[in-house]
Amino acid sequence: MKILVCDDDREIARAIEIYLNNEGFEVVKAHDGFEALNVVKSEDVKLAIMDVMMPKLDGIQATQMIRNEKDIPIIMLSAKSEDYDKIIGLNIGADDYVTKPFNPMELVARVKSQLRRYTQFGNANESSEEGIY
Repeated sequence: MKILVCDDDREIARAIEIYLNNEGFEVVKAHDGFEALNVVKSEDVKLAIMDVMMPKLDGIQATQMIRNEKDIPIIMLSAKSEDYDKIIGLNIGADDYVTKPFNPMELVARVKSQLRRYTQFGNANESSEEGIY
């Protein structure tokens, strides 16, 4: 299963890649929001991990644009840890929000949890008439 990891800090992206690879996931990396959007359009990614603060196109804007392309789980990853920042991330379309510093094993567990829900319940297009809240 293919996961997008988008972080302008290449060391963090590589560390996440190693942990996800160890769990059997294939990782495609991007280092800004535009690269992430191109990956989502061209690759069959099942989940995206998006850093918030990135050059060119930040994670908030990129998440909104990804939501227009695909209905996949998105986990925001950020040094911004104020409640306000988390609320913005979740309200613009993120499914989860993890603050830095983070435990990579917890991030992998969150990836598995999101994928389990996504594959078990299907995407929003298959939801009930009442919608998803």
